[in-house]
Amino acid sequence: MAKKKKLTKGQQRRVSSNRKKRLSGNKEQAQVQWQADQLGAQEDGLIISRYGQHADVEDSNGEIFRCNIRRTAGSLVTGDKVVWRRGNEVLSGISGVIEAVHERVSELTRPDFYDGVKVVAANINQIFIVSSVVPAFSTQIVDRYLVASEDVEIKPIIVLNKIDLLDDEGRELLDEMLEPYRDIDYQVIMLSSKSGEGVDELNTLLKDNVNIFVGQSGVGKSSLINALMPEAELITGDISDTSGLGMHTTTTAKLLHFKDGGDLIDSPGVREFGLWHLDPERIAWCFVEFREFLGGCKFRDCKHLDDPGCILAQAVEDEKIDSERFDNYHRILESLDNNKPNRHPGGAN
Repeated sequence: MAKKKKLTKGQQRRVSSNRKKRLSGNKEQAQVQWQADQLGAQEDGLIISRYGQHADVEDSNGEIFRCNIRRTAGSLVTGDKVVWRRGNEVLSGISGVIEAVHERVSELTRPDFYDGVKVVAANINQIFIVSSVVPAFSTQIVDRYLVASEDVEIKPIIVLNKIDLLDDEGRELLDEMLEPYRDIDYQVIMLSSKSGEGVDELNTLLKDNVNIFVGQSGVGKSSLINALMPEAELITGDISDTSGLGMHTTTTAKLLHFKDGGDLIDSPGVREFGLWHLDPERIAWCFVEFREFLGGCKFRDCKHLDDPGCILAQAVEDEKIDSERFDNYHRILESLDNNKPNRHPGGAN
């Protein structure tokens, strides 16, 4: 596999400049200001989507208003619960002002090359890790998403999509690969948006929760959302013949409501989660079955490989820890140095 070419300093500056321009949004909208007597009373709202210097806010009646954001409000992401005031009239498409953000129950984060650890969405309580049998099911990818979910301490649920493409032998093999996850109490859903298998189970889990789907492109996230809520009308992308991966189709994070209750945040920021911001100790903690053994090794600096007195390695031998999960843990550690940026976020080399 060809090694990714690193950006030059000049290229990094141009990318950063273009990014700032995109975030600046429409200047006319950003400059809209109201006097205090032109604004109504404070009311609670929900951020449906964020666009640079303004955001779409949903009021208690389900109506959506595009608003400016006070500088004092701080950072805003989809899913935030806010305090806002609507204007007496609409000015240049802007209907009001967001003044404050309520404390978040949870934050879904990912490392960003320029901004360090970046909040992608707020107040989520379930992460659905969507994988697929096409082009092939990978436990290594699932484990990376599980580490990311455990790090932010949001409940993960594993979804295996497109199982209608499996024959009986393939289904049996997949069940064997998933058994270690069921053994450590991860919920697994076998799903086909075409045949309908698993859809009722998924709907039950989604109801009355704020959810997000994560997974690589091509696993059927957008098609699945279309099946669950046809009114969303998300664009779906075909699998690339050359890469085996689908083209990523979502461009802006948006909160969607299920008809029978529950919400879904669809976001482009969760295609992949880098883990380079985590230290090895935190990654080990994010493997839930490791936790009862951590701290029990003979040496404090144990690398959990062939170190003498390694309690994790012994647990693998005793079949208390799945050997493939243990191998995936080491693959994640090996990937950390390769995937770290060559500069501190927001700083110099």
